[in-house]
Amino acid sequence: MQSDGLKADAVLADKGYDADALIDSIQVAGATAVIPPRRNRVVQRSYDRHLYKERNLVERFFNRIKQFRRIATRYEKLARNYLSFLSLVCTYIWIT
Repeated sequence: MQSDGLKADAVLADKGYDADALIDSIQVAGATAVIPPRRNRVVQRSYDRHLYKERNLVERFFNRIKQFRRIATRYEKLARNYLSFLSLVCTYIWIT
């Protein structure tokens, strides 16, 4: 996170990312890891369940974007054109 210049208060992920090394690196960066623990963990950690539920909204949004073939397959070669179509699709989703 820090190498990209991004600062986050919380990092949301699913159970597949429940690794001690990843959670430690998130905490070192100053963010909160909102990752549910796997069932086979000996020591179950706590996490913010309400914040984790908001992750579903982001996943559903990406699934809606994937319905637009031009965005999903990235027909546009230039980043400027791709961003323009992405903005157009996001506006369409927001309106409907």
